[in-house]
Amino acid sequence: MQKDFDGWNEQKKKTDANEKYLPLYYVREVRWCRLGVIIGFEQDGSGGGYSRPVVILKGLVLPLTTSMKKNKYHFALGKIGDADASAIISQLRLIDTRRLDQHIGVVNKETFTCMRKAVKDML
Repeated sequence: MQKDFDGWNEQKKKTDANEKYLPLYYVREVRWCRLGVIIGFEQDGSGGGYSRPVVILKGLVLPLTTSMKKNKYHFALGKIGDADASAIISQLRLIDTRRLDQHIGVVNKETFTCMRKAVKDML
């Protein structure tokens, strides 16, 4: 599959230059995040904004997927927006807030606590 590294590079420059918009975010929130074009099997963004949904754990995020795999690397969150979603625990990453975009939803406290424990157990 051919990846659009040049297109992502242009989007990344625009994102980096946008210092006026630093969105306020909070733990448990699900937002679109400009993850970009990534190498290999890492989760990357798609579409024109190179974005994908993520769940926020302080400055760290977990990318979300609609692929409902049952293994220690995926944690089922239930409905997020209008689709079932899983957090990809193995893809935990630190991001800058300029990558964050639109609010999608919030993970309930009980599910978030279980997910956070699964992340800690993985580390």
